[in-house]
Amino acid sequence: MDGATIYILECKDGSYYTGITRRSVEERVSEHVKGVCADCYTFNRRPVRLVFSEHYPRIVDAIAAERRIKGWSRAKKEANMRGDYQSLVELAKGAGKKGA
Repeated sequence: MDGATIYILECKDGSYYTGITRRSVEERVSEHVKGVCADCYTFNRRPVRLVFSEHYPRIVDAIAAERRIKGWSRAKKEANMRGDYQSLVELAKGAGKKGA
């Protein structure tokens, strides 16, 4: 598989975990579900479920997207997952406002 895929998991506590993989998303999500890594954010927040994934042909683009999404508010992440790009734009405009 060329490039990489970013993915977002919803954890049992309602939080989102954003990750990246060069392997299949199914394989990586399975590791989160099984709790393969006790130090992982998702370990004590299982069960988890895949709510979003997006493949990038170039790994550098996937890394940039993962970093960008990790910095987003919950509302921006949810707008992106819904494909609601108008809301994403509006939320980005409000990002610099106090209380936004």
